[in-house]
Amino acid sequence: MLITNTEIIPGKTITQFHGMVSGSTVRAKHVGRDLMASFKNIFGGELKGYTELLSESRKEAVERMTAQARQMGANAIINVRFSTSSVASGAAELYVYGTAVTLA
Repeated sequence: MLITNTEIIPGKTITQFHGMVSGSTVRAKHVGRDLMASFKNIFGGELKGYTELLSESRKEAVERMTAQARQMGANAIINVRFSTSSVASGAAELYVYGTAVTLA
């Protein structure tokens, strides 16, 4: 499955549009990560716990989007975008969407 954030893929022809596909996950913060993030806010530096949490969330959301595209018979997803939103106190949604297509 080819996944890209561009609208076209040079050298490839879109032979069929299958429609929009999406994937999402909602993740809550871990108390331990919050505590460590509080210390990092004082001294500075990368919030590795949150970086890892977001990386896992992106991976899971993309896997769900890809599974949906496969069910539709697509072999690529173009124009992929990510979005985040706060769902509840301490919980956030990571949402990914794109257009499922068949490339020749």
